[in-house]
Amino acid sequence: MRNSIVVLFILASISGFSQDSEYNVASYLTKGSKAPNTHYIGEAWLNRIIHDDQELGYNITKATFKANSTLDWHEHASAQVLLIVDGEAYYQERGKEPIILKEGDVIKCEKAIEHWHASTKFSDVTYLALYGGGQPTTWTEVVTQEYYDKVAEKLNHN
Repeated sequence: MRNSIVVLFILASISGFSQDSEYNVASYLTKGSKAPNTHYIGEAWLNRIIHDDQELGYNITKATFKANSTLDWHEHASAQVLLIVDGEAYYQERGKEPIILKEGDVIKCEKAIEHWHASTKFSDVTYLALYGGGQPTTWTEVVTQEYYDKVAEKLNHN
């Protein structure tokens, strides 16, 4: 019994040295919450790592899309940077040809530029999105499964 009390005392003391609750620690490794199927096809999870932080003035969101999933055409009131941390993605700006982004790629989309991005047909993708706070995303047009399939066929044959 005495040994049990000593062990409990030691564990209680150690827990006092664990991370202090004064810090707000988030992790980009957390999968996040399943996103509602509003402006995309397929499956997606979002982890809002930093969101609506007035002092920073920007957001960081981790997004994970299962293979064969896509966002609709949209634009932002600020520039957006995508950092591909795992998998492969399709990316296209209005009036330009679509491209494939791979793990390690970083791309900046200027503010008010209509674009879409997605996982590829056969690969999940996880990316970190950095974008200005304040105004929400403006959704402009649906990316249909037919259009997505044409992009996939074109890019997989190049």
